[in-house]
Amino acid sequence: MTTDTLISVRGLTKKFDGMATHALNGVSADIHKGEVVFVIGPSGSGKSTFLRCLNLLEEPTSGTILFEGADITDKKTDINLHRRKMGMVFQQFNLFPHMSIMKNLTIAPMKLLKLSREEAEQTARELLARVGLSDRADAYPNQLSGGQKQRIAIVRALCMKPDVMLFDEPTSALDPEMVGEVLTVMRELAEENMTMVVVTHEMAFAKEVATRVIFMDNGSIVEENTPKELFENPQSDRLKSFLAKII
Repeated sequence: MTTDTLISVRGLTKKFDGMATHALNGVSADIHKGEVVFVIGPSGSGKSTFLRCLNLLEEPTSGTILFEGADITDKKTDINLHRRKMGMVFQQFNLFPHMSIMKNLTIAPMKLLKLSREEAEQTARELLARVGLSDRADAYPNQLSGGQKQRIAIVRALCMKPDVMLFDEPTSALDPEMVGEVLTVMRELAEENMTMVVVTHEMAFAKEVATRVIFMDNGSIVEENTPKELFENPQSDRLKSFLAKII
């Protein structure tokens, strides 16, 4: 593993109980520091399963995942220590409905990073300002729009000062007019060299922001390349067929 490799995946397989086929079939990939890697493909191709395996929200059937040099698939590894360095943003926002936005943002940094309330709140306020939601610190999740909730979910992950951000179709549950405000935050993170792995159906956004795009189908990586090469010069028939249907 080279020094700039943040995540190294080798021979990753995942088979769910009751499924005849594997959700992942021997996937191998490296994620380097500062990369913005988009994972695309048809529904059921294994994209989200791959992403969720990166921080063991899904436990792989076999294979290894090295994160910052540590084998997180080793049973002796404390995965919770490593998860603190992995921000995760889901389709659904997973905010605590009974807590204010400020409480949602500070509970984990105070508990897990042992920050004082003052430190945690200062970080939260700085990040809220950055996403244009300074005035919502005392609001509750049910008082926010979907786009605002997703921006808060991104801020919550950033409050843990992660080394990588994982996004699992972060705009798929949003109304179309709210998608742009979330993509703007993600675009700014990419410009600041935050390492990101993004599962998405937003092809135009992938073309614009990604440093590399991975195309998956049937649990395998079929093709990967720069956005320009992958979208304009697909090599496999499967990718050509996929792009013809969506672009």
